[in-house]
Amino acid sequence: MSVIEILLATLAGLLVYIGLRMRKHFNYWKDLGVACEPPNWLMGSVAGLGTSKPLNHIISDYYAKFRLAGPFVGFYWFSKLAVFVMEPNLIKHIMIKDFSKFTDRGLYTNEEDDPLSAQLVNLDGAKWRHMRNKLSPTFTSGKMKVMFPLVTKLGNDLIEVFHKTLVSDQVLEVRDLVARFTTDVIGTCAFGLEIDSLHNPNVEFRRMSRKAIVEKRYGTLGFMLRFSFPELSRRLHVKETVADVEEFFLDIVRNTVDYREQNNVKRNDFMDMLIDLKNNKLMKSETGEEMTNLTFGQIAAQAFFFLLAGFETSSTTMSFALYELAQNQKVQQKARQEVEQVLEKHGGQFTYECMKELVYLDQVIEETLRLYTVISALLRRALEDYVVPDHPHYVIKKGMFVVIPACAIHRDERYFPQPNVFNPDNFIPVKVAARDSILNLSFGEGPRNCIGLRFGKMQTLVGLGLLLKNFKFSPCERTPIPMTYDKKSFLVSSESGIYLKVEKL
Repeated sequence: MSVIEILLATLAGLLVYIGLRMRKHFNYWKDLGVACEPPNWLMGSVAGLGTSKPLNHIISDYYAKFRLAGPFVGFYWFSKLAVFVMEPNLIKHIMIKDFSKFTDRGLYTNEEDDPLSAQLVNLDGAKWRHMRNKLSPTFTSGKMKVMFPLVTKLGNDLIEVFHKTLVSDQVLEVRDLVARFTTDVIGTCAFGLEIDSLHNPNVEFRRMSRKAIVEKRYGTLGFMLRFSFPELSRRLHVKETVADVEEFFLDIVRNTVDYREQNNVKRNDFMDMLIDLKNNKLMKSETGEEMTNLTFGQIAAQAFFFLLAGFETSSTTMSFALYELAQNQKVQQKARQEVEQVLEKHGGQFTYECMKELVYLDQVIEETLRLYTVISALLRRALEDYVVPDHPHYVIKKGMFVVIPACAIHRDERYFPQPNVFNPDNFIPVKVAARDSILNLSFGEGPRNCIGLRFGKMQTLVGLGLLLKNFKFSPCERTPIPMTYDKKSFLVSSESGIYLKVEKL
């Protein structure tokens, strides 16, 4: 046998071996007798993502197909084995009761080569715990109160821009306008910069912020490589953040930190708190843990995380709330009356204390998040083999991913009557008290819930409150009814913008 024949035979044998391993891998759940839709060998159970189906539809369709099939069903998060959780009781165990066995998300980080990837949401294990403890004191209600004047100032700028824009057209694309508001809020609170994208929509900070959300290095294939082979990716020095985005935000943070330290500047914002952590002025976390100084890279990563987590989620929620209020005029008027009454009580000024009194507007926000859950599915990864309570034949193996279908839970008629109807009364106190808290997953749940919940609620309440006080919103010919979603985004987002008729009051 010639050398070429030996090489060809070896190659053929290798291909057969790989094929058999892949077949075994993708038949894992079938062989165990656990319900699972046959996966795509490249995209797993999320086939169509980025091309033909938005993620929230993929998750909702899978849930609808198997929702009575057991505590979980089989799933493939791209090429990775995963379980798709079907029952609230198991969700509660994973996120709260047995959280210590599911602390990790299994997302890609490469702190050495890509410092911006080492943001809180991506960290696992001890790194996540230590960073969470360091950052938690910066998101207390007291810290939010200090930053509140920065948010209200920009809220008034938002109203000014709405008035100016209405001079030329009554039909406005509200998603872009509120996104510019939240961009300015995050710019000033996280980076200490006067961005003013409200008046200058093409400003570089706004452009780079959008690019940071929608673009990753090497696109979908790059994401799959980093997710499926994280250790190999780190050895190959693979980065996640796009090069010019990384350079832009690292420069901003470096210049901001240097300027404040050299000139002893204080703005009582998120950046001030990160600088204090860098200089070890906050010696202990809320749990009493001794804290080491943050490095420059860690400061930059957490400021970048604040940007990504803050401006897109809040602007999406605000625009979808306006979309639903436009179609539900009685709800809109009730919310407006509450805003007017609360502001009148406080001398016409939007104070921090107003937020606690905007009970109905808060219900509007919660209901918007239920119908338009920004993060459709929550991810966890098992740190050890886990036998599902009361179901000994269902085992989540160590290293498996856990997919929690938040958007589908929120639209299940067993938990929310008439689940596709916008109804803020779903969140009146008596109904909230009667319903298991695990059924509201808009901000996650348990020790790894959204750390910026208070801040997100604050800027959303301020923005919506001021808009309702000054304008009436109605559908128009360009309003997308029914809503169509962006197929390329991991976050829930309108495919073509949200156009509404806006009238001054």
